[in-house]
Amino acid sequence: MNRICLLFIFVAIFFIATTISLAEGKGFGLGIIVGEPTGISMKGWLSSNTAIDAGLAWSFANETALHLHADYLLHSFNVFETTETIPLYYGIGGRIKLGDNEKSRFGVRMVVGIAYIFKTAPVDLFLEVAPILDLAPKTELRGNAGLGARFYFR
Repeated sequence: MNRICLLFIFVAIFFIATTISLAEGKGFGLGIIVGEPTGISMKGWLSSNTAIDAGLAWSFANETALHLHADYLLHSFNVFETTETIPLYYGIGGRIKLGDNEKSRFGVRMVVGIAYIFKTAPVDLFLEVAPILDLAPKTELRGNAGLGARFYFR
């Protein structure tokens, strides 16, 4: 029952953030992420350089578990001198990993990534790494990394 409650809270928070992003006219992206974890990736733009991203995925590190994360991101669009849209992004968020009762974890996620935003299609590709400081049930340093793509609904 606790897992259903946590999933409901996660979806509700992301729905609120998505509503805000759609009101801003920047779009909501839905796609996949492959790596650790592997699953669904979502992103809602809050302004021209801030967004909230989230993942609902399976983690296969050490044991199979449901992985939920949400991050607040800042984007720098002028890091690379190019005519393409390639922002460097970074941010902070949280991660919940739901495995067997003794293997469930909660932690802080610090993410750094790079994206390629297509000019002619509502699609982005991204590569990111995210060190994670697990806070419960014990303090440990872990990490995530993934490659993904999202389609934007505007």
